Amino acid sequence: MSERYVVAIDQGTTSTRCIVFDRRGQLVSLAQQEHKQYFPKPGWVEHDAMEIWRNVERLAPRALRQAGIALDQVAAVGIANQRETTVMWDRRTGLPVGRAIIWQDTRTDSLVHELSAQPRAARITDISGLPLATYFSGPRLRWMLDHTPGLRARAERGEVLCGTMETWLIWNLTRGAHVTDVTNASRTMLLDVHTLDWSDDALDFFGIPRAMLPEVRASIGAFGTACEAFPGVRIGAALGDQQAALFGQTCFTPGEAKCTYGTGSFLLLNTGAELVRPEYGLLSTVAYQVAGAPACYALEGSIAITGSLVQWFRDQLELISCAPEIETLARTVADNGGCYIVPAFSGLYAPHWRSEARGVIVGLTSYITKGHLARAVLEASAWQTREVVDAMNANSGLTLKTLKVDGGMTADNLLMQMIADVLDVPVVRPLAVETVSLGAAYAAGLAVGYWPDLDGLRGNWHIAGQWMPAMDPRLRETEYANWQRAVQRTFDWIQPG
Repeated sequence: MSERYVVAIDQGTTSTRCIVFDRRGQLVSLAQQEHKQYFPKPGWVEHDAMEIWRNVERLAPRALRQAGIALDQVAAVGIANQRETTVMWDRRTGLPVGRAIIWQDTRTDSLVHELSAQPRAARITDISGLPLATYFSGPRLRWMLDHTPGLRARAERGEVLCGTMETWLIWNLTRGAHVTDVTNASRTMLLDVHTLDWSDDALDFFGIPRAMLPEVRASIGAFGTACEAFPGVRIGAALGDQQAALFGQTCFTPGEAKCTYGTGSFLLLNTGAELVRPEYGLLSTVAYQVAGAPACYALEGSIAITGSLVQWFRDQLELISCAPEIETLARTVADNGGCYIVPAFSGLYAPHWRSEARGVIVGLTSYITKGHLARAVLEASAWQTREVVDAMNANSGLTLKTLKVDGGMTADNLLMQMIADVLDVPVVRPLAVETVSLGAAYAAGLAVGYWPDLDGLRGNWHIAGQWMPAMDPRLRETEYANWQRAVQRTFDWIQPG
């Protein structure tokens, strides 16, 4: 009998990838395709959902060809996706109704301010576990319905469907299954995270017709059989990308945490079957659910801008030619020279949730060089992580002992040392760097019995790098206080109206 494999579709903010994994959780092949970013107005960020689907169609055979395997050797497909990104499409034609609105998009800011003033707003936060913010899908759906002529009537008649990106891909893969999973549904503000079903109160609050929403299913189970891209292969799992990374890092025990460093950064702490009431600017979210079992929950701290700050440093300031150069440049100086960069390009997420904030560079003097700026760029990711970890420790009643990290920025060894220094805990990077994709593959393989249980997955996790804290405690707290002063300077920049 020929060897079998599991495929992950990782639909991210800047690209889509198809990755083949073997039974040891090792990457066999990777096919990747970037998609275009649209910025039609300040604060608006969009994708062409049809372009993304066509990329999946092209990537599927390429990934199998690079792996040297046939379609009948694929045991299951799992999907991980950029969360909160919202797309609508015509039920009959399958064509998108406008472009997908991306999680970074802030066009709903005035709508969110308006909704926040309503007496029921606090109730919606209790139901969804999420603060009312531009980040989530519910306000986007409302905005699309309000600003597209005739769309609301069509949605109420069931002629227009909506979903996050995994729903869109599953619809196309299966030729018509309209489903989502609990992790993605928990990012809409429309799901009751206690009952794991759409909330009538939330739908009424946002004015969203239930007829346009997908069916909510467990993350690990049955999403149908593919007719396109991987015909005949079972789709065994769907998870939001950050939940997939938690799963890929095998953080199955309450108290275990990971932080993914990509375009933004996302720290998730497993809280088990207990839904911890979010405080200190954190979110309550569904970590994953195996079909037939209770859901596993997590606390999350979301940071909007980390890796994209390095991209800005490269593309807009043109101080480096490629992202890895920032580490080399930052090492030309011993410290930041008193300069701090707070990248509130689209407001601040956890723990502040200030949509009106805008980025600042403070402490500039004639002494500052591009090396100091490079160091301040990296330190911004470290200090934002510290803010979230402090909130996480306070909210959970636990003290983080070790932070597992993943994502593209973890290749920067200086940044990893900075994070260990500011957190005063070890930072650990796994051997498998593609943890989002690996989590989707693990979940899909678990659904079809390719892997027997969670313990079997733990055996695949191996350490590749570890950084120990080496910062003087007094310097740590002085620098943190300076960072917090810089953060205060970002507030109230955009005035309502």
